[in-house]
Amino acid sequence: MKYFKKIVGKRIYLSPPSMEDVEIYTKWMNDRSVTDGIQNTSSICTLERERKWIENSNTKENTFNFAIVEKEKDQLLGNCGIYKIDPIDRTATLGIFIGEEEKRNQGYGAEAISLLLDYGFNILHLHNIHLSVFSFNERAMACYKKIGFQEYGRRHECYYLNGQYYDEILMEFLEEDYRNK
Repeated sequence: MKYFKKIVGKRIYLSPPSMEDVEIYTKWMNDRSVTDGIQNTSSICTLERERKWIENSNTKENTFNFAIVEKEKDQLLGNCGIYKIDPIDRTATLGIFIGEEEKRNQGYGAEAISLLLDYGFNILHLHNIHLSVFSFNERAMACYKKIGFQEYGRRHECYYLNGQYYDEILMEFLEEDYRNK
């Protein structure tokens, strides 16, 4: 078995990334529909580079990185994680992507984020979890708002893509809001 059910939800579970998935991660990291949203479009991803990323993905202090896996088929859907954890201020950053276009907009990302929030607030004892999203990514913004993230700031025209500038929207979820939900 290449996945381990670290955090289990209704339709998905989160597992440490598997080295056996290096080719699919490399494919996704060279797919503009994925990389445009995570500010990685200009990078060229090789199998060796992705192999190193998987190898080191959970070796950095204060980083919790997970493969998003569909329970029914044990199929890799994407990746998510909590990183840049500050244990004194109890803050962290959240990141996520769903790799295949046909798996997007089906609630997998929202479920993965909900599992990460539970892990972050109840296991890691965080107080504030933040993320950023670019203004062209309306689908992601709608997902984050639906879950309960609130916009707290905006960096204007800071991401240049395909001849156009986009805003970076900063969103956060506070522990108190999570507990009162």
